[in-house]
Order: sequence, then structure tokens, then C-alpha cells
Amino acid sequence: MTAMQPDPDAALVERARQGDVRAFEMLVVKYQRRIERLIGRFIRDPDTVADVAQETFIRAYRAMAQFRGESAFYTWLYRIAVNTAKKTLASLKREIVINETTLAGSRQDDDETYRPEHDLSDGETPEAVLASREIARTVNAAIEALPEDLRQAVLLREVEGLSYEDIAQAMDCPIGTVRSRIFRAREAIAKRLRPLLGTTEGQRW
Repeated sequence: MTAMQPDPDAALVERARQGDVRAFEMLVVKYQRRIERLIGRFIRDPDTVADVAQETFIRAYRAMAQFRGESAFYTWLYRIAVNTAKKTLASLKREIVINETTLAGSRQDDDETYRPEHDLSDGETPEAVLASREIARTVNAAIEALPEDLRQAVLLREVEGLSYEDIAQAMDCPIGTVRSRIFRAREAIAKRLRPLLGTTEGQRW
């Protein structure tokens, strides 16, 4: 196993741990949009996303003294964001979803005047556009149906692009467990997609 790379935020983090509010504000500026994008993968409502992001940074600030540098600062912050989002979702009884734009590009479904064939790029057909949207919906449904641990692991890997090491840190579990969860999640998603893609068992998305 390779040694953990030095945390580029170490200097700012140490200042923030010592009570330097400006240093923490600089960390907020650096990661706010990234944290909001992350939370947006889990929560539909943009207003709620902003509130959860704010709560994430408040919790992080209050817990700065507990951060020991055993993981990268962003990995630690990431875990706080995910936990805060999950707590919010539990209280609001909202389902975790992945934005359709991540998988296939999207248009506003509530625009009754919009038709996919009106916005086709070169080489696209109405049938291809509809198929793409159906695939995106199928993937969304497959991800929503996953157990929470599998859903979180595959979102962290496929949507957020975290390494297996960072996912293990964020989920507080061994890398082997992360690999197993992602494998099982991909298999479940592939099973849902096979009728649409014409793939056989053993082929994945």
C-alpha cells in the first residue's frame, strides 16, 4: 500500500485548528462548490443543498480540533457532508437520487413545449435520444434500489471520482470492502441495463 500523499491543505488546516477563522474561510472558499456538487448528487432541492452545505461547514468548524490529519482534509470534510446529507434526508424522508445530467445530459421535464427531437445534434435521431433518456432513468432507478452502503460506494466512485483509498476513508471501512461494494453495485446496475443494451451476463455498464 502506498504512503498517503501530503495534504495540500495542511498549513491552512493547522491554522484553522488553532482558531484562525480566516484560514477556515479560505478552506470554505476552496471547497464550497465541490461540496455543494457532492450534496447535489444526493438531494433534489437546490435550496436544501445550500442549507446542507452550510451545515456541513459549521459542523466541520466546530470539529476542527478533532481533525488529526489521519486522512486528507477533503476526505474528512466529505464524510461530514455525506453524513449531514443523510441526516437531512432522513428527517425530510426524501430519497437519494443521482442527477440525470450526470449520466446523459438533461432538459427540464416540466417544459411542456420541449421535445427531444428539437435539439438533436449531428447524427442523433429521436429514437437515440429517447433510448439515452431511458438508460439514464434505468440507471437512476437501479441506484435508488441499491442498499445504502452499495449506493454510497458507487456514487463516490462513479460520480464523484474518488479513489478507492479515499472512499475507504470516507466510509470508514477497508479498501477490500469498498471494492466488493462497488462490484456488487455495478452488477446490480448492469442487470437492470441488459434488456436495454442487449448485453450479456458478465458485461457491465
